Amino acid sequence: MKRSWIAPVCFAVVVFAASLVQAADDEKFVPLFNGKNLDGWVQHGGKAEYTVEDDMIVGTSVPKTGNSFLCTKKKYHNFILEVEYLVDPLLNSGIQIRSNVYDEPKTYTKSDGKEIKVPAGRVHGYQVEIDPSARAWSGGIYDEGRRGWLNDLKNNPEAQKAFKQNEWNKYRIECRGDSIKTWINGVPAADLTDSMTPEGFIALQVHGVGGDEKKVGKQVKWRNVKIIELED
Repeated sequence: MKRSWIAPVCFAVVVFAASLVQAADDEKFVPLFNGKNLDGWVQHGGKAEYTVEDDMIVGTSVPKTGNSFLCTKKKYHNFILEVEYLVDPLLNSGIQIRSNVYDEPKTYTKSDGKEIKVPAGRVHGYQVEIDPSARAWSGGIYDEGRRGWLNDLKNNPEAQKAFKQNEWNKYRIECRGDSIKTWINGVPAADLTDSMTPEGFIALQVHGVGGDEKKVGKQVKWRNVKIIELED
């Protein structure tokens, strides 16, 4: 007896189940951005311009300033974050998660026992990279202001191919305990286990461009910024 119908039926069941999970998630998401103004957010670091236009947060680079961060006033621990972004090909950016900034210097201890000293006023913490360059590490995890790259995408060609130049891209970021996982346009990207910082704000970065006139005035846009807070 032929069983050719089994595979299509099984596939349909899997797709249906996945759609139910997605629908359940959609019901739980809470917007982080109200689409009208920047209430609930505060800027730290550099002087890049952040404005609200057509239900989007727009970050515009300015010359001779450091990395700029538009940060949530609230801190988050375990969560699922989804965000869409459109970035100029010349502008580097990122999504900070579990990040912090302090009025006094802060010292962290690495797994090898060595100390990292972060200056007062320096935004630092996990960053989900937005990288429109040929390197294509969008979705990788960088430790801003501390240890540098923790999970790049040089061994993940599928994730590197998932980024869409000059189009809207979507991130899904899941933080559960010491696990941080990312997806770019539905493709698994970074999978990191790290416990240095269990909690912090979420922030939208506009990278400093120095005096490079070609990069001044370039923009990165974010929309549909939403979160599900998970139980500890």
